[in-house]
Amino acid sequence: MKQIASILALTLIAIAPVCSAQTATHKRAADTKSEPTTPELVEYVRSALLTLSPMDGVNDNLDVAFDPISKVLTITGPVGHCDLYLDALNTNNSVWDEFDASDSSGSRPALLRLTLVSLSGRSARTCYDKQNHIDATMLANRARLLFSYDRAAGEPNFQDKLGKAFKKLVVLSGGAPERKFN
Repeated sequence: MKQIASILALTLIAIAPVCSAQTATHKRAADTKSEPTTPELVEYVRSALLTLSPMDGVNDNLDVAFDPISKVLTITGPVGHCDLYLDALNTNNSVWDEFDASDSSGSRPALLRLTLVSLSGRSARTCYDKQNHIDATMLANRARLLFSYDRAAGEPNFQDKLGKAFKKLVVLSGGAPERKFN
């Protein structure tokens, strides 16, 4: 009887670390968050562009579409559309700024603008007018996302969240990942 009790005790001692190791592995797997997928990031950016659109009659984001094959984000507004080439963007120098959209025809509410430049030798965007002719007045080496400043201010941590999501989308689309330069 003592032998059986000793064998059972030794067996339990040998099995206990294996069982606890499996439990820890399961906990770690449950604790890790999965990274968002390209379609999830596209939908987040698209939703922000549409719901926080300037709605000033000139800079409105009327429609946003993403072509997963060409990695082009197309933003349609009242005066035409712009194709942003996500695989040509550099995430190392994204800049948020407040932009006064007023012009000689009247004042407009302030815009919140996210700007990224293209990789050297690449175009960041091509813009077209309503007749689908290229708008040569738009700089091709910059991609810009426009939001209503007032609406974006109502969203907690909007710039940080959207900036991170857009950078991840750019990287997943083949654009340059962010690097630390000392």
